Amino acid sequence: MERIYEISTRLIASLDAPLHRYLFDKIAWSDRLIMIKGSRGVGKTTMMKQRCKENGEQGVYASLDQLFFNDHTIVELADYHYKHGGTHIYLDEVHRYPRPNWEQELKNIYDSYPDLHIVFTGSSLLQLNSKVADLSRRVAVYELRGLSFREYLNFTGNHNLSAVSLSDVLGNHRVLASKITSSIRVIGEFEKYLKMGYYPFFMDSSEFTYAQRVERLVLSVIDIDIPSVAPIEYETQLKLKKLLVVLAEQVPFVPNMTNLSRDVEVTRNQLMRFFTLLSEAAILRTLMDPTTQPKRASKPEKILFDNPSVMQALGIMNKAGTVRESYVASMLSYAGSLFAAKEGDFLLDRNYLFEVGGKGKGFSQIADQPNSYVIADNIEIGMGNKIPMWLLGFLY
Repeated sequence: MERIYEISTRLIASLDAPLHRYLFDKIAWSDRLIMIKGSRGVGKTTMMKQRCKENGEQGVYASLDQLFFNDHTIVELADYHYKHGGTHIYLDEVHRYPRPNWEQELKNIYDSYPDLHIVFTGSSLLQLNSKVADLSRRVAVYELRGLSFREYLNFTGNHNLSAVSLSDVLGNHRVLASKITSSIRVIGEFEKYLKMGYYPFFMDSSEFTYAQRVERLVLSVIDIDIPSVAPIEYETQLKLKKLLVVLAEQVPFVPNMTNLSRDVEVTRNQLMRFFTLLSEAAILRTLMDPTTQPKRASKPEKILFDNPSVMQALGIMNKAGTVRESYVASMLSYAGSLFAAKEGDFLLDRNYLFEVGGKGKGFSQIADQPNSYVIADNIEIGMGNKIPMWLLGFLY
């Protein structure tokens, strides 16, 4: 047990991350059971260590992939920590716990140690989503996304830029953009962000190594995360990778399920399952028609990659239109429920219609549509209902 405390003390003491992510101040840290979920690489571990270091409570940090947990349980750690005056436990990578019942152990700890606070994270959205129902009455759930453009600017330029609401972006974007661009050359910074700014590990990576790390992240999802929740064979893993290669040549598009099934060599039902798995794992983003019933098993209306960094890893950053839509969907999805649109590109909360394009993009495709906006790349300041694309990166 002492080894766990030695490692915890060393890791927390060596942490050098003074800036907080957007989610840090939104978490009600006083809750007794907190889950922070998110895709691989978005910064959950750093956030948890920051809290442990800055709060000053009697806390211990442990990654559940440590060898210690091959012979010991979470309950054993909790019991020892509680009896020695501990008040907080920070458990990282809960999906790597070598036993299948981590949710039951957390439930038992919650019920048996009323003064103990537990924060846990996991990178496998798939596994967390499948097990959180067992903890639903006890756990407060938060999801951490990759860096927004605003956070990227704060991290790289020592700025103190604040997030803005969607209503401010839609109704007051000209004033907001004018203020920001008066001190920051946003176009060049935005181009850098699209290439390598979504995952916080860009700060210790070159452009080449960043792409390599994102590629390894994608492969880990297919080789480790998906098999942990879906019994699939090695051949199926290869077909998942083949699907990404095929999509890289085509997205964004309305999928022809018959042709795509043939290209990937799977059945239509298998393909639908692939879309669900890769979407829940934050590799793809699947958008439905707004008229589709929520529980109806329908094919996606549009398929995108989850964020531009995934596209960078797959070597398709030269597709400007696809990169734009991937970024816009990533940012807008934070503000509400996002759908594919019949006219235009995206429909947010079945109310706001968005068309995405370059500097010269006009309103012809969404003419006369209510609450419609053009999101334009390569402009610093917009006018009327034409909004600079980079400003959506200030929504969180």
